[in-house]
Amino acid sequence: MTPKSSSPQTLPPQPGTVYGVVLNDHRSLARFGDALEAAPYKGAPKAPAMYVKPANTVVGDGATVRLPNGETAVEIGATVGIVIGRPAARLTAETALAAVAGYVLVADLSLPHASYYRPAIREKCFDGACPVAARTVPAAETGRLAALKLTICVDGAAVGTRTFAELVRDVPRLLVDVTEFMTLSVGDVLLLGVEYQAPQARVGSSVHIEAGPLGTLGFNIQAATEAAQ
Repeated sequence: MTPKSSSPQTLPPQPGTVYGVVLNDHRSLARFGDALEAAPYKGAPKAPAMYVKPANTVVGDGATVRLPNGETAVEIGATVGIVIGRPAARLTAETALAAVAGYVLVADLSLPHASYYRPAIREKCFDGACPVAARTVPAAETGRLAALKLTICVDGAAVGTRTFAELVRDVPRLLVDVTEFMTLSVGDVLLLGVEYQAPQARVGSSVHIEAGPLGTLGFNIQAATEAAQ
């Protein structure tokens, strides 16, 4: 069920499927270190390392996100979502951006876990694990994504910043690689990727994310309740 909020939340436009990506920035690859060359990984991904954020995860600005029973902390994978504006299959570098309706601020939440090899269903797909800002910002209003600075604040204090200048796959390249094997539909959201070892928030915290022209996104983290289980 959708987590209950103690204050009104602004529901995002109902997206299609939300697709997440990991290890799509050079800072994350550097943090992963030598472990990336060991089994089971044996090197950086040769293709986008993807997963799905199902419909139960999507909540809006102002939501209260209740963690699964027994959990006390969550990683704040603040990122940008590419919103698809037309059916997209077999895109090329020249046609990729024409399929983009705009961009939206997203918090791809994840329970802390060590492995990207085992599918992290419980860790990434709990109720409310994908807060989405209310507005999709047209590409013409966002400027260069590489120049965008994203800031994460927990309880009013800045705990992390990131840019999108060091992506392994930028927007056109990511769209080309993903649509080579699957079709993205209108309303689908393809995330640019979360940072490895993203900042964490604990139960009782208030999270605020801002990213210039993409606006802001806020939500609260609370413990599970009997009513929410």
